[in-house]
Amino acid sequence: MSNGSRRRARDLGVHIGLLPTGTNNAITDVAGVRVGHTTLIRGDGGLVVGQGPVRTGVTVVVPPGSGWQRPLFAGAHRLNGNGEMTGLEWIRESGFLTSPIAITNTHSVGVIRDALVALERDERGRDSRARWSLPVVAETYDGVLNDIDGFHVRSEHLREAWNSAVYGVVVEGNVGGGTGMICHGFKGGIGTSSRVVSETDGAYTVGVLVQANYGRRERLTIAGVPVGQEISPGEVPLPGAASADGTGSIIVIAATDAPLLPHQCTRLAQRCALGIGRSGGAGEHTSGDLILAFATGNGEIETALPAYGLTALADAAMSPLFWAAVEATEEAIVNALVAAETMTGRDGITAHALPHDRLREVLARYSRA
Repeated sequence: MSNGSRRRARDLGVHIGLLPTGTNNAITDVAGVRVGHTTLIRGDGGLVVGQGPVRTGVTVVVPPGSGWQRPLFAGAHRLNGNGEMTGLEWIRESGFLTSPIAITNTHSVGVIRDALVALERDERGRDSRARWSLPVVAETYDGVLNDIDGFHVRSEHLREAWNSAVYGVVVEGNVGGGTGMICHGFKGGIGTSSRVVSETDGAYTVGVLVQANYGRRERLTIAGVPVGQEISPGEVPLPGAASADGTGSIIVIAATDAPLLPHQCTRLAQRCALGIGRSGGAGEHTSGDLILAFATGNGEIETALPAYGLTALADAAMSPLFWAAVEATEEAIVNALVAAETMTGRDGITAHALPHDRLREVLARYSRA
């Protein structure tokens, strides 16, 4: 398998879009990007706040150079704002990403934000002259399966994820921040994908990583097929009292090696929302759907200089990248669903995995696999 023992969409014959993928079909196909996870799974049975059961974790996306020494251009988009991603105001103001990106559960944003500040301090050698830090930490809600009020994610877990961050293959599904997540009424979690545009269009790579925790069952669409209607709750039950109304969220992190300026990163982030829509998401009222895109094409920006030279892709040349973002986001969501495994969490609530055999059967009936 291309993802350890966990399957991915293409292992099941599911092909989304027209553009080719990068080597690993992952956000790490953008040179210099790393991903690490810490996964916390403990206990079974009834919920005892502070004790468990625990089904949570943290994922970290590390840009080239960590983002601390010199920033990268970045932009963000809000599909629906019932969620949190720290540091966005400075990104909108300056156009700079100045930290790694961590993703966890809703009630652990603060501790992970503080852990990133402390990690930067330590990486800089505890220099008292170190600058301020406004790290990026995003969240989705895992309280259906996890003792979310028990605050089990701690600063050392961020450091473990940081230390485990690797190039190349990214583990998906019930890992890191995605451990306790639910997507379209199936077990969800972390997924990733990439696309490479043609040589004529610059041969640029767009890589996407999602933490998928959103969506109504009947809305789930895979490769244009109404999978959620075909595999109904009558066949694969919804997880306990998990919302049928789309409650939940999705975080999307997009990276590209194209030489984009901040406003172009924002435009790229906006197109990732179309990938969510193609999968059946609509930015429901109770869903936090937040997207961040960063670009490495100009390298790390030398902000200490009074002026610096840049290369900028023409706005009129961005359409191929838009399609790359749409396709990579859609496939990242499907990879999260395919890689995820059935999980029972607090109070015996079970989030069932998307059944692979049934998925293949449904897609074949629609001539899509």
